[in-house]
Amino acid sequence: MASELCKTISVARLEKHKNLFLNYRNLHHFPLELLKDEGLQYLERLYMKRNSLTTLPENLAQKLPNLVELYLHSNNIVVVPEAIGSLVKLQCLDLSDNALEIVCPEIGRLRALRHLRLANNQLQFLPPEVGDLKELQTLDISTNRLLALPERLHLCLSLQYLTVDRNRLWCVPRHLCQLPSLNELSVAGNRLAFLPLDLGRSPELQYVYVDNNTHLKGLPSYLYNKVIGCSGCGAPIQVSEVKLLSFSSGQLTVFLPAEVKIIGTENDRVLPLQELAMRTLHHTCHSFLKDLNFLSPISLPRSLLELLHCPLGHCHRCSEPMFTIVYPKLFPLRETPMAGLHQGRTAVSFVAYCCSTQCLQTFDLLS
Repeated sequence: MASELCKTISVARLEKHKNLFLNYRNLHHFPLELLKDEGLQYLERLYMKRNSLTTLPENLAQKLPNLVELYLHSNNIVVVPEAIGSLVKLQCLDLSDNALEIVCPEIGRLRALRHLRLANNQLQFLPPEVGDLKELQTLDISTNRLLALPERLHLCLSLQYLTVDRNRLWCVPRHLCQLPSLNELSVAGNRLAFLPLDLGRSPELQYVYVDNNTHLKGLPSYLYNKVIGCSGCGAPIQVSEVKLLSFSSGQLTVFLPAEVKIIGTENDRVLPLQELAMRTLHHTCHSFLKDLNFLSPISLPRSLLELLHCPLGHCHRCSEPMFTIVYPKLFPLRETPMAGLHQGRTAVSFVAYCCSTQCLQTFDLLS
């Protein structure tokens, strides 16, 4: 294996390769062959994903001076070293799925950097120097331990895509409202209770994802056309004169949601029937869900009982649990009986009443 690695690097040096692929090589140390003599002066893209690297060499920039893209996804790197700041031509840096605890301030010297991915690490903070990355377009710091974002982040004037999902954020800095190029902001799965009132005021910001923030009860007015809800949110339905449908099982009676009864025209849009049923069962059986071994009075498979216990998400508008609806992002779905409905596509279904046929029909908007 070592001789094969040396041969690959030697060929790349002799033939002046611009791309070098060293993925899945079981590397525990940065190959010395890469750093011999003058290094690989012509190399622009280095791929070292899925190895066991723990650190980077101090003379990396000296031996690979023209490096434009560096992919270190899925290693065991704990610290982004100071040497990284010397890669002045670097435009893309991927350190996702490592063991990062610290990002050095020298990262702010990467003035050509456009894409920075630090997802799935153990970061508790980012250095303020991130704000010096004037060319940065993409920043992915999802699945870390961040309690706050650096205030100087609003100085990243080229930032278009900011992903901070699954952290521990209590708030979104108001300074982020000043980002002139921000097109997509994703802060799903945090601890947000409110959002800045100015968020969404910029016409450039088109997509905001805040699902699975269970304490978030409302949205700033600027965001109502930019955030995707569960499609069943809005003013409560007046049901005083409507007799609710219901079904009974033993001593338990479950009323069907009012939306099922009041649909009147083909333009009325409500949640899919299976979503309504799951939500109703969730509320009805809430006291039973603490113990899944409890024999429910409703005959359901255990897998559906587990889904009732752990929904796919929570709506950011009404805080209702979601069992069949997913947001149009590349979030991996849990393997549940309902999740299969949306595999490989973005699905938001509506149930509408068709007066001409006098029957319920389901319209799947995105097949």
